[in-house]
Amino acid sequence: MENKRKLSRIAGALYLVVVITGMFSLAYVPKQLFAWDNPAKTFNNILDHETMFRLSLASSVLCYLAFIFLPVILYYLLRSVNDKIAKIMALLAIISVPISLMNLQNKYHILTIIDGLKQRNVQAGTDVHNKVMLYLNQYDNGILIATIFWGLWLFPFGYLAYKSGFLPKVLGILLMLGCFGYLINFFGNTLSGNYRALGVSQYMGLLPAIGEIGTCLWLLFIGAKNKA
Repeated sequence: MENKRKLSRIAGALYLVVVITGMFSLAYVPKQLFAWDNPAKTFNNILDHETMFRLSLASSVLCYLAFIFLPVILYYLLRSVNDKIAKIMALLAIISVPISLMNLQNKYHILTIIDGLKQRNVQAGTDVHNKVMLYLNQYDNGILIATIFWGLWLFPFGYLAYKSGFLPKVLGILLMLGCFGYLINFFGNTLSGNYRALGVSQYMGLLPAIGEIGTCLWLLFIGAKNKA
């Protein structure tokens, strides 16, 4: 059981890295810099806070690197429950990483535009503003695609947690609900251009957040319980 405690601490630490870097790059920075209905303001915000924008890129890379190792550690922690399902869980999580990393090219294209303007010492016009916004929208679409796998891996993860006997069943239930939260938002945004205006996405987004943050803290500070 001591080995499970050690694995749970490692998983909790990796999960914490994923949560902190993910919240910074996917929530905090966009809220500070991006005005989706105002390309000029968005460009100027990025230009004025270029360091923050670059930090969001570095933060994203750290997040995705940690997300390679997290499901591997969770596999070793949970394979005694059901080895096949644990492998499926790890596979679904890891599939999202190359998708997410490739999607970062859209943000790097924006840095290329900014560096080019600085080298030529010219001011950005409307066409540049619109191009930057296009890359941001493409990045946002890439994140939407990645959420398919961010959601799918939570169902086998939650099932294994529920069946494990050494993790709280409530966390397993919350993780499985988190899977549906991601998928509902994905299909909602895909099938309806007005989905975000409905306000449903915020509540659906809370489902995985509660389950994953709760699981992260449990693994890190409490660990696997001393019972089979």
